[in-house]
Amino acid sequence: MIDELIKILNHKDVEWEIYWEIGRGSSFKVERCELVRAQRKYHSGVGLRIGYRGKVGFSYITGVNHDKNSLERFVNRTIKLAKVSEVPFYGFSTDNKHKKVKALYDRRIEEMSFDDAYSTALFLAEKERELKENLGSEYALSGGMAFGVSVDGIANSNGIEKSEKTTGLSVSVHIIKRAEKSGSGNYYKGFRLMPDLEEELSLGLGKALEEAELSYNAKKSSSYEGEIILEPHAVASLVSILMSNLYGDNVYHRRSRFSKLGDMIASEAFTLIDDATLEGKLGSYSFDGEGNPSQRTVLIERGILKNFLFDETYARLMDTKSTGNAVRDFRTTPHIGNSNVIVDGKNENLEDLEKAVVVKRVFGEHTANPVSGDFSLTVELGYIIERGEIKPFKDNMLAGNIFELISSIVSVGKKKEQIGSFLSPRVLVFGKII
Repeated sequence: MIDELIKILNHKDVEWEIYWEIGRGSSFKVERCELVRAQRKYHSGVGLRIGYRGKVGFSYITGVNHDKNSLERFVNRTIKLAKVSEVPFYGFSTDNKHKKVKALYDRRIEEMSFDDAYSTALFLAEKERELKENLGSEYALSGGMAFGVSVDGIANSNGIEKSEKTTGLSVSVHIIKRAEKSGSGNYYKGFRLMPDLEEELSLGLGKALEEAELSYNAKKSSSYEGEIILEPHAVASLVSILMSNLYGDNVYHRRSRFSKLGDMIASEAFTLIDDATLEGKLGSYSFDGEGNPSQRTVLIERGILKNFLFDETYARLMDTKSTGNAVRDFRTTPHIGNSNVIVDGKNENLEDLEKAVVVKRVFGEHTANPVSGDFSLTVELGYIIERGEIKPFKDNMLAGNIFELISSIVSVGKKKEQIGSFLSPRVLVFGKII
């Protein structure tokens, strides 16, 4: 069908771009140690952008099995939308380089039968029942597993035609301990390649239980201002406030705090990278939603602003090149997003500590103002280390300003943790807990 659609478009006096997806996924949900949901879903569709006399039109169709007449109507409809559009058209990608990122597909995941996945979900439910029998009625356990395969492709009137098959799998565990008070622990891990699922689920149960016990025993702490160690989950929440300031569209429209490359905007101990070329990572891809090849982009290096992230449109508007950061699905037009975000910098050992204030998880980053940088986030879990003893705390607020915080970074740890498409070690900063 894609070939037929290309033939039709090539007979029209327009510029065009098609983006298609074909995929399937299965998911399983465990609640109170019982498998309560098992489902398989399929998705497919084509998005079409038409450039005509400086304007662009967009529409999409679901499915990839349409006859020629349906495709003709689809193309003509999109051309009509372009003719009445008020959205400026700046051109489609011309970069036809092929850069294959490794380890994004695993045949074992694609060929994993629904029955085999169902059996693994039952294994998770069984392991949770066994754990609950040992722990007692104060504990409630839940979790889930999901896996899928997808083919994404793009072609345009500049001769670009690319496609890529990828796989993904995730496991999650959630434990609540509730008696006269309550505490919760979570574990989530995503993969491109098949892990040892039984080992991963057992590890997840152990990690979630450890966190639930800390949370259960946590109390609100007294206010504190000074050096704080942020664990990777907390770093991810804070960096998410910063990221929109590094998107080219926000820079162009002056919605970003930053405007000039080369400025010192953070501590010399801090480096931030966007890298879609990492083997086997969840945020990796060989080409972006406009067909531009993936790349590694250093955003902040030793505190100095080095680059912004661009799609094709805003790269042209700002007289630069796309960084391969156009994200989309077939139902949407491209917009700027990040791939794998990596925190690096001045490395020190932040693992074996006799005395420290540590913030493990926070929430509420969506309430922060990314331009002013002000934030006040609830501490979901933290702990104080005194002479090797751990004293957990929660429900305080981590308050401050993201631009002041990245300027206060003292060092970053040596051991990185992957959280979705975010990779970071611990980070030592100057901060305030209230």
